[in-house]
Amino acid sequence: MTSTTIISPSAEISASSTIGEGCQVWDLSQIREGAKIGRDCVVGRGVYIGIGVVIGENTKIQNSALIYEPAVVEDWVFIGPAVVFTNDTYPRAVNPDGTKKNASDWLPVGVTVHRGASIGARAVCVAPVTIGQWAMIAAGATVIKDVPDFALVGGTPARQLGWVGKAGVQLISGSRDGEWICPVTQSVYIEQGGKIREEVS
Repeated sequence: MTSTTIISPSAEISASSTIGEGCQVWDLSQIREGAKIGRDCVVGRGVYIGIGVVIGENTKIQNSALIYEPAVVEDWVFIGPAVVFTNDTYPRAVNPDGTKKNASDWLPVGVTVHRGASIGARAVCVAPVTIGQWAMIAAGATVIKDVPDFALVGGTPARQLGWVGKAGVQLISGSRDGEWICPVTQSVYIEQGGKIREEVS
């Protein structure tokens, strides 16, 4: 069955952008030149997606999120309401001599979000930063350093609070050293050297 693409008449979408089949783009969103959005994504009300930003499949971007270029978002990512991805390490409106900054006066840096990660409402990801696969960023967090796969982080600045599984629920300690269990799926994860992976049976 073919998914239906829904694009609000009030959305502003560049002719040079690409919107995948089955996407929903809601009121007052802006999708800039060269942006690429995979199939079956939801782009909420008032979302901004910058020039050349890449969004994977089955990703949900909630109302008023601001995704500035050159962000890259992989498949199955959740981006909550009013999330911001920055792109300027040293933001100024003017140069030291008072002249207005233009595109040639700074180098954009991006946020990369790997498959399955979730970013809670009003979180700010300060580029350059990478969010690992299936990681969980708590609402209101300020992320200023890379987040490992499956990590749960929160606070300002964000720090690791634990581990989560693919279900998004915090893992609980298992019976073996370095073993973690998802209370929803019963999947087993193994922690080693500050990283965690799902155990394959």
